[in-house]
Amino acid sequence: MAEYLTVLTTTDAAEKAQVLASSAVEAEVAACAQIDGPITSVYRWEGTVRADQEWRVLYKTTTERYPELEAHIRSVHDYDTPEIIATPVTHGSDAYLSWVSAETAKG
Repeated sequence: MAEYLTVLTTTDAAEKAQVLASSAVEAEVAACAQIDGPITSVYRWEGTVRADQEWRVLYKTTTERYPELEAHIRSVHDYDTPEIIATPVTHGSDAYLSWVSAETAKG
């Protein structure tokens, strides 16, 4: 299993993305969170194909902290079924990954 992850979620307002990002970093379950958008998400929900504007939040964390990050996102997010997708980081600079470890270390 990878030691580091990027974790993705989306939300429907820039202000909500800012809260999702900053609260996770403050809680030390993510070392960093980047916000981009607006993006257009096309998806099927309750039998209807929809296209909505969203903002994407990309977190950097460790595999060890993932369960707490997921719980944090669920507790802050207002979607019924928020997108929470984790992708393993297979390579990265030693200095950056060490920083991610230090920023998310349980203390």
